Amino acid sequence: MAKYETLIPRFVSYVKKNTRSDENSTTIPSTQSQVEFAKDLMAELKKIGMQNVRLNDQSGYVFATLPSNLPAGKTAKKVGFISHMDTADFNAENVQPQIIENYDGESDIKLGDTEYSLSPKEFPNLKKSKGHTVITTSGDTLLGADDKCGIADIMTAMEYLINHPEIKHGEIEVGFGPDEEIGTGADHFDTKDFGADIAYTVDGGPIGELEYETFNAASAKITFKGKDVHPATAKGVMVNALKLAMEFDRQLPADEVPEKTEGREGFFLLLSLDGAIDEAHAAYIIRDHDREKFEQRKQMMLDIAKKMNDELGQERVIIDMNDQYYNMREVIEKDMTVVDVAKKAMENLDIKPDIYPVRGGTDGSKISFMGIPTPNVFTGADNMHSRFEFADVNTMEKATDLVIEIAKLIAEEAE
Repeated sequence: MAKYETLIPRFVSYVKKNTRSDENSTTIPSTQSQVEFAKDLMAELKKIGMQNVRLNDQSGYVFATLPSNLPAGKTAKKVGFISHMDTADFNAENVQPQIIENYDGESDIKLGDTEYSLSPKEFPNLKKSKGHTVITTSGDTLLGADDKCGIADIMTAMEYLINHPEIKHGEIEVGFGPDEEIGTGADHFDTKDFGADIAYTVDGGPIGELEYETFNAASAKITFKGKDVHPATAKGVMVNALKLAMEFDRQLPADEVPEKTEGREGFFLLLSLDGAIDEAHAAYIIRDHDREKFEQRKQMMLDIAKKMNDELGQERVIIDMNDQYYNMREVIEKDMTVVDVAKKAMENLDIKPDIYPVRGGTDGSKISFMGIPTPNVFTGADNMHSRFEFADVNTMEKATDLVIEIAKLIAEEAE
């Protein structure tokens, strides 16, 4: 029997709603489906008894408050819990979850009627779900566990606290936001409206994840200007933009790419390349945990462009570079209380904290620099952003426990 009766049906109802974000959109949120999902979440928050449920027009976030039930005169830090509504750039239409109870930890799980299977040989993390309830895709969509696991965990924890007033807690704020997957979700996060002293993004993966160190991140969109003439008379005249793009990429360090790096090693990633002789376009992302090395990586790209332009005698390589987020460790390490609380909460629940640098970012990366220290904790999701995505319900239950335990620990420090 599930520990939290509403957790599975709540999660299943969430993932069946397509909330894929769109990086080419100029609206907030980037897709109308997220607006509709936000309305659904607001209705649910009100139904379970949350207060001050509102949609922040500036950011597209749904905020809601659980008032303190501490004795009169006692106040604790206001803690926030945050998850995102959107899913990644993979088919999210007509998601049909499969529920496998008491998974044996060894067998392949066939994904619907497709040719695909979820195999513990290919995805060893699946072995850790032995004896657990596992929810998978049907093979032709993602699941949406990133981050609808997080939303379900937070919503279920709030419902539990409301139904168990004997559990003392301070004021709690929840936030469900848009467009995390396209990197813009927290750009307009309203810290004053949210009002928390500390917060956690519930947006991690397997059990025990506790992350307060992320990449520094930038994007680079490069335009290569060529000159297209008839090949019969091209000598000394033609400039092939596609060749320029290839030459630019060749001058970047060949081994500093995602497929050849790990841990705190940074990288350049060529996301896309398209065009013709006359003009070509490339999109890169730049990542490094170390701020100084991050700045060096950006400068390297600018230097390559300058060198090529100097050699060509005119500006044919044009870079539009923008920072996306920074390593939140710079903020959090000044006061590790928010990490220490999560670590103690996990230990109280017999969960071994797994602390390591994220090779990516979270909305907490930006929110931390806005003044609310916001590390990241696990949700129960795994194999995110693909048809092989799955959720471990037992880990989701532990994530729900963790939200409750964090609230309890913070209440114990009430003055």
